[in-house]
Amino acid sequence: MSQKLEQYLQSNLEYLKDNGLYNEIDVVEGANGPEITVAGKKLINLSSNNYLGLATDEKLKEAAIEAVKTHGVGAGAVRTINGTLDLHVELEKTLAEFKGTEAAVAFQSGFNCNMAAIQAVMNKEDAILSDELNHASIIDGCRLSKAKIIRVNHSDMDDLRAKAKEAVESGLYKKVMYITDGVFSMDGDVAKLPEIVEIAKEFDLITYVDDAHGSGVMGKGAGTVKHFGLEKEIDLQMGTLSKAIGVVGGYVAGSQDLIDYLKVAARPFLFSTSLTPGDTKAITEAVKTLMASTELHDKLWENGDYLKAGLKDLGFEIGNSETPITPCIIGDEKKAQEFSKRLKEEGVYAKSIVFPTVPKGTGRVRNMPTAAHTKEMLDNALEIYAKVGREMGIIS
Repeated sequence: MSQKLEQYLQSNLEYLKDNGLYNEIDVVEGANGPEITVAGKKLINLSSNNYLGLATDEKLKEAAIEAVKTHGVGAGAVRTINGTLDLHVELEKTLAEFKGTEAAVAFQSGFNCNMAAIQAVMNKEDAILSDELNHASIIDGCRLSKAKIIRVNHSDMDDLRAKAKEAVESGLYKKVMYITDGVFSMDGDVAKLPEIVEIAKEFDLITYVDDAHGSGVMGKGAGTVKHFGLEKEIDLQMGTLSKAIGVVGGYVAGSQDLIDYLKVAARPFLFSTSLTPGDTKAITEAVKTLMASTELHDKLWENGDYLKAGLKDLGFEIGNSETPITPCIIGDEKKAQEFSKRLKEEGVYAKSIVFPTVPKGTGRVRNMPTAAHTKEMLDNALEIYAKVGREMGIIS
């Protein structure tokens, strides 16, 4: 190994470990459900994005197995050669119906969606107004586009209006986009989409909503845009298929012209092998399940409200979450990691989240209740939170 590389790696690893920023990766032995096994120990799982429990759903398993039997384990090519299977067409029609748009296109991951769509639509002659707490994939997609990136204070509509006005009236840019998460994954708050749409209309902004944590969760399952009834107003809806949907991949939904353009201009679509047959069929089954019933959605919210109330009653700082995502904000990064470690020792898996995922000084344990948790599991988790929180002086 190069000596300079070795020195660089060692010094950076040492810094991360000394400052409580090094992430230890745990191995889950078996399925990622409401309870998981790590190092032989069963734990109540409060760290999964599997909001609706669909990752272990029997119908989805059967759908995936049947698709493997009929279509094989891989698609065999990129979408533009001969990697577009009838299963992909069925999925995209289902997604468009689900999201209330003319069309949709599926990608290999949510991260790929933001790599693909932002740089396909925006370029160096344009500007992107971006919420300061947007996900890393949005930030990277904006950078790849080479557009001017203008940071907007989090959910601050006055700041958005002022910066939109300045960008548009400057005459420096051909197009201006505003991009935001629908649900912010670290704090659980929701974008102010009705106000955003008003400002976008005033200044002719392109609107882009990353609904990774809203799909399946908001709008009776159809997402944050649907929650506000703005399907006809938002230009690009992006979402993942790996969180509430329970499988893997992502999608962009919008007008037929938008989707037709992305299929010839979005680089991950053009240069990456398409979603596997098993995953594609399982995703379609999951989306159809959500379209047929709100039972899982309603159970998720019931469990989320229950855990949130319990943690708040114990005295934890849980921020201003408007969704089932519930952070316990500790502050100090090392203390947050120690808190997570002690919870794990007592029987709860709730991973610590520290810089750079969240700003320095806001280290936390993020709780992700799901539709698959029982009240008994949540009660046991709250007892453990109370014990560890008092031991460490986080609550009294």
